[in-house]
Amino acid sequence: MRLSGSITALATPFDADGELDLDAWRRLLEGQLEAGTQAVVVAGSTGEAAALFDAEFDTLLRSAIEVVGGRIPVLAGTGLSNTAKTIEHTRRAAALGADAALVVTPPYVRPTQPGLVAHYRAIADDGALPVVLYNVPGRTGGDLLPETVAQLAGHSRIIGIKEARNDVERMDALLRLRDRDFAVLTGDDPTACRAMLAGADGVVSVASNVLPRSFRRLCELARSGKRDAAEGWDARMSGVYEFLGVESNPIPLKALLMRQGVGHGLRLPLLPLSPSHHDAAARVAATIRELEIACDALAA
Repeated sequence: MRLSGSITALATPFDADGELDLDAWRRLLEGQLEAGTQAVVVAGSTGEAAALFDAEFDTLLRSAIEVVGGRIPVLAGTGLSNTAKTIEHTRRAAALGADAALVVTPPYVRPTQPGLVAHYRAIADDGALPVVLYNVPGRTGGDLLPETVAQLAGHSRIIGIKEARNDVERMDALLRLRDRDFAVLTGDDPTACRAMLAGADGVVSVASNVLPRSFRRLCELARSGKRDAAEGWDARMSGVYEFLGVESNPIPLKALLMRQGVGHGLRLPLLPLSPSHHDAAARVAATIRELEIACDALAA
């Protein structure tokens, strides 16, 4: 399996009582499939994985496999702060039918670089699922360095990396490790166009929850080297990127999804979007509608 193109890190919809909204979840999945999304991540950080009980994780992943499995890859977020627990969680995802595991660097504990090598090799050696490394230092407190990735990239069960740092030098260093068996994916929406034009295989996106058609188009333009068209389309989405950063992810995203009729809120300690951003949310929601309609028109 080689991951590429527009990959959505799915939000988890809750109902007004804070329980899983499985009807909204299925509609979100079906909408992604219809819009051309090329893979999805279930229970990643955007999916509020830390707020999910094991039974809820099982329900979400099982449902995702039922709706989109066999048509696009389904990745499960399985990374935890301990190696043995991560292996157990990855086995759980495999038993439910996931195609691969997205494994974030262990949050909070801040292992050394040799510790990260041992961690990822242990998970990959266990063999439950192909592993995608995930580096997001702003969330975890640790940084998976390119020289460490180089020690892992040759493992037959480690198939790629989602890199969420937004600096050019980091992406360039990782792209030198890219080959037919190791994909390099960006996890930063505002710089995804630049990364793909430089050779990245695709993007694991937050914004594609609400802009699935637009991100599929961006990926097609950038990955085919159509720089002017890709940068022009990317510029049209810049206001959405900016809005999604006004408060911690997925707070702004959930506000936009709610305007699309998908879910009602978040779980504590995350609170709904602050009232001071509601007018901006309305403007951005209108922009999203325009962009998605434009994609439909271009595809017609």
